[in-house]
Amino acid sequence: MNFGAKPVLMQKGPYTYRVRYLPKDNITANDNYTISYLQPYSAVFEPHLSVGSEMDKITALNFAAAAAPSLYPKMFHGFVNKILKKANASLFQYRTVEELLWGYEDPILKQIHSKDLITGIFYPYNGTADGLYNVYTGEDDISKVAIIDRWRNKKNLNFWDDPYCDMINGTDGSSFPPFLHNKARLYFFSSDICRSIFAEYEQKYELKKIPVHRFVVPPAALASIAENPENHCFCKDMTVSQNCTYAGILDISTCKDKKPIYISLPHFLYASDEVVNSVEGISPNKEEHETFLDVEPVTGFTLRIAKRIQINLMFKPSKKIEILSNIKKSIIFPLVWLNETATVDDETSAMFRASLTTPMTVLGCIQIILLCVGSLLLLSCAIALCVTPRVKETIKANLRMEKF
Repeated sequence: MNFGAKPVLMQKGPYTYRVRYLPKDNITANDNYTISYLQPYSAVFEPHLSVGSEMDKITALNFAAAAAPSLYPKMFHGFVNKILKKANASLFQYRTVEELLWGYEDPILKQIHSKDLITGIFYPYNGTADGLYNVYTGEDDISKVAIIDRWRNKKNLNFWDDPYCDMINGTDGSSFPPFLHNKARLYFFSSDICRSIFAEYEQKYELKKIPVHRFVVPPAALASIAENPENHCFCKDMTVSQNCTYAGILDISTCKDKKPIYISLPHFLYASDEVVNSVEGISPNKEEHETFLDVEPVTGFTLRIAKRIQINLMFKPSKKIEILSNIKKSIIFPLVWLNETATVDDETSAMFRASLTTPMTVLGCIQIILLCVGSLLLLSCAIALCVTPRVKETIKANLRMEKF
């Protein structure tokens, strides 16, 4: 750090939590063919699926110290430096997994007499929700099933200052309108990344003997505006992203109280070389780090999902802040990456096969049998029509011969 070297990272984990297991709350049927609900957040540590305990200690970035230069104008950096010195803060810290994820009392926040002294990557989480959803029931139009009508009572976002990027498109990802056989792209909204995003059809799979279509989030979804002009309004800080030419990262500071938080795929998958090469120790891999949804095409139900995102914090060099004075350029620093997965259980998949897959297979067989029988009957009729005139001619010929 003192000589401006690249940060060297080492992956630790997984530390596994059971999340999104609580049922939807405040479910209300509305008059406009929509249902509103809350999805409560809760996380329970699963030791048997983890590499260690929540008390394992990690060397990690000091969140408040790294974010300070972005939160305050340069004219206040001298004052920020005094606060950091009083708190005896450095750019890195040594804390437990539990503290880093769910919160700890920050000495820097204590020095500035903040109302809330707790900071953490996911703080606050348990007992909260990301907002009220209004989704269409499809009663008036089957193609609108599960499509989001409003989020937090608004039809559009207010994060991006652009009508296109502020659109709320698609569903919440748990299900889609039925009959997706010919769909090449699915849209869904994620409050974690403060935007709507899309997944493209990749191939067919079989999940627990149920045919599904796999949709993956492609490189274009987080591409630079040079590669995908549709992303023009998702770049908010042109100085960090070099005129918005960096791909694979998304600045979500506008919806995170101006904190310099960037979202990417794990290990900067599909990101620009400038981003990937700014740190050492990462190795992007498509199979391990891509986000995908396995959707049953008839019902539109998502039967398996792997949502993989990486949370990064950007810190900038500052001549007036001592712990950042040797930093040569802005660095987008990985904090944690998430592999939020869910798969339909055996009991539900058995019910699904009994209710849908098996009857459709039987129906398909019956259709083939009926087509075969119909074809045979049609062929028999055609042969009969061809043979009948010849028989008649033969009979007439025989009758004439008998007369003679």
